[in-house]
Amino acid sequence: MSPLLNFWDQRFAEPGYKYGTEPNAFLREQSARLAPASCVLVPGDGEGRNSVWLAEQGHTVKAVDYSQVGLQKAQKLAADRGVKVATELADLSDWGPQAASLDAVVLIYTHLPSGIRQRAHRRLAQGLRPGGWLILEAFHPEQLAHASGGPKDPDLLYTPEQLDADFDGLLVPALVWHGEMTLSEGTGHQGRAHVTRWIGPRLA
Repeated sequence: MSPLLNFWDQRFAEPGYKYGTEPNAFLREQSARLAPASCVLVPGDGEGRNSVWLAEQGHTVKAVDYSQVGLQKAQKLAADRGVKVATELADLSDWGPQAASLDAVVLIYTHLPSGIRQRAHRRLAQGLRPGGWLILEAFHPEQLAHASGGPKDPDLLYTPEQLDADFDGLLVPALVWHGEMTLSEGTGHQGRAHVTRWIGPRLA
């Protein structure tokens, strides 16, 4: 077992849901962009809060994560809510969806090291059908000044400029922003935070 996998399995093995069971607020705001009954991929969704909520909205959802413990809790949450979510244990450093198979990719606090980030992001974007949406919220490097959660390694934090480069030629930026906001997501994300938001559709 790799150290990172062990870290996330241990974190998600704790009682309760580390980041709560409600969806990310930004995802909730932006979900109107998705067509009814969309096919949605949610990489790095941990214990399933966003995947399950999307399934409750009538979408067909697949969650991919690096932690089997997290995926088991996602399945329990889905069962408790009376919906179905497909799950797959995978490492985004070498995993990608089938090309042009998705209506949306949702990346909420899915932080990847710079050595694999761009390749992984491009594989995920290539999984979108023309016009399909990518919705992303992540911590910005200025988050290091806050104690509300997120990686403490600057290499794992995202600037809008990095994301512009990652998706260049594949997606059209529709919303690109970074700034201060307040998080209230379980015990893991609480308080003032500095985040990056990036949304765009796949080029035709």
